[in-house]
Amino acid sequence: MSTLPSTGSDHAPILISLCPPSPHNDKPRPRWPEVDWPSLIDKLKGWQVSPPADAPSPNQLNQWFSSALSTLTTTIEATAPRSRPSPRSKVWWTPLLTSLRKGFTKATRRAKKLQTPDSYTIARQSKLGYFKSIKRAKASYWADFLAKTSPNNIWTAKPLVAPRKTPRFPSLPDAAGPVGINKALLDHVFPPKDPLPSRGRLKRNPSAAPLTSKEIKLALSKSSPSSAPGPDGVPYSVWKKVNLVNPRIIRELLTPLVAFGYNPPSLKTAKGVVLDNPGKASYDSPTSFRIIVLLKTILKILERIITVRLSAIARSKGLLHHNKCGSLPGLSSSDACLTLTHEVRTLQRPRLKVSTLFLDIKAGFDNGHASTPRARLLTSHVPYYIVDSVSSFLSERTCTLVFQGSPCLSSPVSVGTPQGSPISPLLFLLYVSPLHTSIPRGLMVSYVDDFSITVASPSHGGNIRKL
Repeated sequence: MSTLPSTGSDHAPILISLCPPSPHNDKPRPRWPEVDWPSLIDKLKGWQVSPPADAPSPNQLNQWFSSALSTLTTTIEATAPRSRPSPRSKVWWTPLLTSLRKGFTKATRRAKKLQTPDSYTIARQSKLGYFKSIKRAKASYWADFLAKTSPNNIWTAKPLVAPRKTPRFPSLPDAAGPVGINKALLDHVFPPKDPLPSRGRLKRNPSAAPLTSKEIKLALSKSSPSSAPGPDGVPYSVWKKVNLVNPRIIRELLTPLVAFGYNPPSLKTAKGVVLDNPGKASYDSPTSFRIIVLLKTILKILERIITVRLSAIARSKGLLHHNKCGSLPGLSSSDACLTLTHEVRTLQRPRLKVSTLFLDIKAGFDNGHASTPRARLLTSHVPYYIVDSVSSFLSERTCTLVFQGSPCLSSPVSVGTPQGSPISPLLFLLYVSPLHTSIPRGLMVSYVDDFSITVASPSHGGNIRKL
């Protein structure tokens, strides 16, 4: 709203600009659970992925992978029926309700035309039957859903019984419009930094072991079919079915990426869902929001495999401190609590005073730069293909923020380990592991980005000085 020049009257004219909400224009989406797999079995069994060139440029490898992946997903998608997403879509709707709605509409129009007691009675009965069927359909659907609730989908069921929460629109005083809000959130969460130098022509690394069917099967077994897919919308259930029909397809798609230590930029386009942090006093600052990154599922399969390989190498080379817990197989928050409790009781036996300081690394995942883990991995003589894969994963990424009124702009991101990737927690542990130091009469324990420093002395004052 702005004030216009005076018109000479005693009323001040004003100019108001109204931006109506954009219409709902989502494209029809494939219904992946209804893919006609029997018609695809023969095609997939004979499917072959032609290998890339021996020494391609990054652009050539990206084109090869994008073409092979697009051909495969398009073939599968062609057999899936389409759904038309709508703000009024109802999961409990049935074909019977469609038939009753048509009958109700027809009876109502007939009553208005004839205006006879019989026609009004029929219209009223049709209306009552229609709305009673809606109530029964709702009750039946949600009762069946809750009856099938398990520990795997309990958090999906929770919003159904909790009060509906209105999505919070990021309102930042210093940002003008959705584009300004988009930029302010990106600059805060992913502060711009210099990217790594781009690579020239790629070379196969002879130390890179080809992917095995066992590795791919293990990665898929740890991937939940209910996980939100990335920009391509392809869920894990599709890749599980493809691997079941022909295990060579995923292996031939991903093995060259491991051999060249390169992740194509087409795989690193992501959606960043903006969520408000609960319990904040105000929501007029970017610090009141967090971003969950949704990556393409085929990339997350590759990252799970690299995570398993890198985790074994990191343990053998001592890259992970022994008091580091969380995001590692066999080390959970319970281990951190038991370690801390045991150390406190041990220090208390000689009648020492024990104090613990708890710390949190704020926005740790979002501020890591690819150069730091790369230098550490190279210093520890980690195989070059893993170093290159990690560096490639952390660089040349793009992210499209999703929030109410989002302009849906794809923006480059040169910093941070995306929360939502299987390898991000391990990379963060490698990033902060050097912070662990040995403490005389004390202990430092950490769980992901939460640290605890415990010290002991004859007095609490002495502990405060030590801390």
